[in-house]
Amino acid sequence: MTNIQVSTKINGDNCEFLCRPEETLLEVLRDRMGLTGTKEGCASGDCGACSVMLDDRLVCSCLVLGAEAQGRQVDTIEGMADGGELHPLQRNFIEHAALQCGICTPGFLIAAKALLDKNPDPTETEVRYWLAGNLCRCTGYDKIVRAVLHTAEEMRGTELG
Repeated sequence: MTNIQVSTKINGDNCEFLCRPEETLLEVLRDRMGLTGTKEGCASGDCGACSVMLDDRLVCSCLVLGAEAQGRQVDTIEGMADGGELHPLQRNFIEHAALQCGICTPGFLIAAKALLDKNPDPTETEVRYWLAGNLCRCTGYDKIVRAVLHTAEEMRGTELG
């Protein structure tokens, strides 16, 4: 089988890679690009651990072929922080103890950022609904939801005491 040459942007940087036709975007990110923050949890699109943004759309990278990234923008967890400064969601996940083993955390962060980019003032129900595609086996979801809601308040400048 012939490899496919792909030109794309990953986290704002122009990138090129070769991939097999059946290779997933998750495999490309981890194995070819060295971006190991995106995790494989289920390989069937059920857990959300491999969530990335593809042209401003939240996707499970285990369900997208690497070749489908041609000419598109891919945003991963590695692009979330601004240099050495954590994104407010990352900081609040730490402050609210919304992570444990870390397998699901990158997917939750990408999904939560996608939500806040679309809706800067979500209700608790909206946060829970939006994150329903992400599974965690270590924590209760309450701390994750609280971290997202706190971040939304903080980013809007309406933080309450």
